[in-house]
Amino acid sequence: MVVGWHRPTKLVIDTQAIKENVRNEIKRMPKGTELFAVVKANGYGHGAVQTAKAAIAGGATGFCVAILDEAIELREAGITEPILILSVVDVSYIELLLTYDISVTAATQEWLEQATEQLNQLEIQAPLKVHIKVDTGMGRIGFTTPEAVKQAIATLKVEKKMEWEGLFTHFSTADEKDTRYFDKQSQRFDKVLSVLDDLPRYVHVSNSATAFWHPNNPGNMIRFGIGLYGLNPSGHALSAVYPLKPALSLVSQLIQVKELSAGEGIGYGNTYTTTAKEWIGTIPIGYADGWLRHLTGFSVLVDGEECEIVGRICMDQCMIRLPKKMTVGETVTLIGENHGKEITLQMVADKLETIHYEVACTFSERIPREYK
Repeated sequence: MVVGWHRPTKLVIDTQAIKENVRNEIKRMPKGTELFAVVKANGYGHGAVQTAKAAIAGGATGFCVAILDEAIELREAGITEPILILSVVDVSYIELLLTYDISVTAATQEWLEQATEQLNQLEIQAPLKVHIKVDTGMGRIGFTTPEAVKQAIATLKVEKKMEWEGLFTHFSTADEKDTRYFDKQSQRFDKVLSVLDDLPRYVHVSNSATAFWHPNNPGNMIRFGIGLYGLNPSGHALSAVYPLKPALSLVSQLIQVKELSAGEGIGYGNTYTTTAKEWIGTIPIGYADGWLRHLTGFSVLVDGEECEIVGRICMDQCMIRLPKKMTVGETVTLIGENHGKEITLQMVADKLETIHYEVACTFSERIPREYK
């Protein structure tokens, strides 16, 4: 997709905030624990490579991604730290995994057997690094019984072209006040651990929420995801254990200001009509950028003033009602701080009746990312 460098709309990413979030989490971690920064989905919309470099500066020692292409992007950008792909990779790509020294998740016995067949056809310099995923109640991918996990580990130990590097699970309710299901998952993982004779280099169960509110779980590595970007994984339910610093701001400018008489319609479908003389400002951002139509009625900040979005948000532009005549070129803050007031990603998510993860990931590549 073309990046809109020649318009005033941009995402501003504060890399210092990312560094500080990592450092603050590392201060809390038990001795011997590592922090892997989760930079999947283009760093939750923040930009994977720049986020990864900031995380390294903060003390991260590895990375987690969702797909092979994301791991390759990091390697080709010069990232040399360990990288784990959290999802399933087709065995036909094993040679790429080896070439780029990327660790992979094994979720079924069938995958391990197919991987063995594939590896036996290759001359390799180093074994394929494998993390065993245990499904303790998420219902996505992974082995579901201790017996199946033991069989998988036995396969890895026999096959010399594979290395058992990790064992992990993922909690579905670590960000909620009610801990009953979390405890059930935790007990299931403990049962797996109890039948094993030894453990791999990495045992990891903690995402950001688990690290924040359940710090006594087993493991020596944290998958630090949403907390990396300064966002509370629980939304409103639980308070963050330390001040998180949001890294993302979204800003633009007024590209036209006009005074309209009463009775004038604004936007597609004529869903808003001026009731008196009103100053209307136009901003160059729309739903093609991820500023979705459901945000109609939400407010942005101009010169410290809350200005409501009126009329339907268009593909490339939206209109706001101004309290007075304002200057073309005036900064518009859609997310972030402006003259002492703030709009957060959580506020946008609340308006959209979703989570801030989704909002951050929705911003398209058309919006340039500026790093400071």
